[in-house]
Amino acid sequence: MDTDDGSHSIYLPALDEHYHSSYGAVRESRHVFIGNGYDVVVAGRKSVLRVLEIGFGTGLNALLTWERACCASVTVIYTALEPFPVEEGTALQLNHATYVSTTAAREASTAMHRCPWGANEAIGATFGLVKLKVCFEDFEAVGEYDLVYHDAFSPIVQPELWTSEVFDKLFRCMSAGAVLVTYCAKGEVRRNLRSAGFSVERLAGPPGKREMTRARKL
Repeated sequence: MDTDDGSHSIYLPALDEHYHSSYGAVRESRHVFIGNGYDVVVAGRKSVLRVLEIGFGTGLNALLTWERACCASVTVIYTALEPFPVEEGTALQLNHATYVSTTAAREASTAMHRCPWGANEAIGATFGLVKLKVCFEDFEAVGEYDLVYHDAFSPIVQPELWTSEVFDKLFRCMSAGAVLVTYCAKGEVRRNLRSAGFSVERLAGPPGKREMTRARKL
């Protein structure tokens, strides 16, 4: 399906849930995860950035992060969790690569979806991807993460991924000063983040959404 900025998303009738905002898939991802997450952490002058994504989905956030890594002297080590992968054929029909500034975007997107699960895959010189087909409860972190993209389905659809226990586990595997960003702005989610030890900010949301959330491990 087309979203309002022309970029594609996927609708799941069984869950009555979209993978992205109907107001613009790429626009939402750039605003929430790149502009208020990646760009903020990189501004702290990190030369190596460890990213953890909860919900690889269509690979859009990974692709936009790859785009940023290509444009700066930052090496990104990207770990993505996805227990229910999108079929490769479906993912490769999406037009997300056409919204990325470099001509290598289609090749990078294809490589992301075709690389083996559990393998360490280099997508260019500055981006390493590890996709893990595991539920978050079974995930065992290796090292600490500087940035977390919490992009699970909404708390109505996946309430188990928005609890204080989940955020406590994330807090413990994040580095000092690390940032977590999510499109979700529900009061209960913010309270759960605070109970896990995060400092929580309300930020303006992308088009069609009044607010989003950013949390920091101070």
